[in-house]
Amino acid sequence: MRLCSGWRPLLLFLPLIVVTHHLFPVELSHDAAAVKNSAASRRSKSDHLILGPAAGQGLPDRLQCQVDAQSSKLVTVGNASYNKVQRSMAVLNVYINFIQVAMPNSEIAILTDPESDIPIDRHKVTVYPIRGDYSRDKLMLQRIRSYIAFLDVKHKEHSRGQMNIKHYIFTDSDISVIDDLGRLFHDHPDFHLALTFRNNKEQPLNSGFIAVRGTTEGILRAKEFLQEVLLVYSSKFMKASRMLGDQLALAWTVHSHLSADSKRYLKPEPFIEEIGRVKVLFLPCAIYNWTPPEGAGQFHGMPLNVKVVHFKGSRKRLMLESWNFYQSSTSIPDMLCLILMSGRTKYDF
Repeated sequence: MRLCSGWRPLLLFLPLIVVTHHLFPVELSHDAAAVKNSAASRRSKSDHLILGPAAGQGLPDRLQCQVDAQSSKLVTVGNASYNKVQRSMAVLNVYINFIQVAMPNSEIAILTDPESDIPIDRHKVTVYPIRGDYSRDKLMLQRIRSYIAFLDVKHKEHSRGQMNIKHYIFTDSDISVIDDLGRLFHDHPDFHLALTFRNNKEQPLNSGFIAVRGTTEGILRAKEFLQEVLLVYSSKFMKASRMLGDQLALAWTVHSHLSADSKRYLKPEPFIEEIGRVKVLFLPCAIYNWTPPEGAGQFHGMPLNVKVVHFKGSRKRLMLESWNFYQSSTSIPDMLCLILMSGRTKYDF
C-alpha cells in the first residue's frame, strides 16, 4: 500500500461535488539529508511575505486593501518543515477547508490511484479510487481518463434513476474556493460543461476548473466532449503528456469546431458556444481561476468578483499562508489583501 501515491483529482458536488485532482506525485519518505539540504536551500531564498502597497490601489474595479503593520505577524505557516508527503497533505487539507467555508453543503470526492492510502478523515469527503496509469509522465492524460470514468459511472446511475441531480466541478487541489460556486449553475442554466479561458494565444483554456451539469444529458455530453479531448491528446500531444498536453488538447478540440476568435478571450465575460452536441460555457480565469502573480508585483490588482484562487506551481506555500491568515482574521477580503500584497515575493515552496 502506497501512501498518497501519485496524483489525485478532486471533485465537488453541489449539492455540488467538487472533484479535485491532487496533482502532486508523492513519495513514501524523504532522505533526512535531502530534507536538511532542502531547508537550507529555502533559507537562502525569501522565506517570508513582503507586505507593501497593493497593486491596483485606487482603481475602482479592484480590491482595495488596508492592512496594518501587525498583519505580518499573523501570516505564518509556523516553524514546521514539510517533506513532499506532508506538503501535499497540507495543501489538500487547506483545499478542503476553504470549500467547507465557502460551500458548507457541498461534498468532495478525491479521485485517486486505488493503491494510494490517503490519510483523510473529513466530513463530506470521500476517496474515489479509479484504476489507471498514474506514472508521472502520464498524470495529465490520466486526469482526463479519470474524469471520463467518473462521469461514465454517474451517467449509468442517472439512467437507472438511482441519483438526484448533483452538479460536478473538477478542480486542481491547489485552489481556494472563496465564493459559492453553486450559483454558476443557476445563473447559466443552459450549459452542459464549463471551461475557464484566459487571454493567452497558445494556451487559452485552463484545465484546472471544469464544471459539469449534473443532469443525465449534461453528464453524457460532458463525457463525450472529454472523450474527444482524450482522442486529440493521445494522437497529437503525447510529447506534452507530462505537462500542458491536456490544455493543448482542449484548445485544439474547441478550435476544431469553432473559428478561433481570439477576441472572445479578451474580455473577462462568460459566453456559450456549441461544440458538436455539447453546450460549453466559457468562464473567465480572472474570476473562476485567478492566479496570484509571482514576483515583481507587475499586475493591476485583483478583480472584485474573484471566486476561485489557483495557487499554481511554487505559490502553494502562499496557499497555506492564506489559510493561516484567514483563521486569525475570518475575513476573506483581508485574506485576499494578503495575497495581493505578496505579489513581490518569489515563493519557494
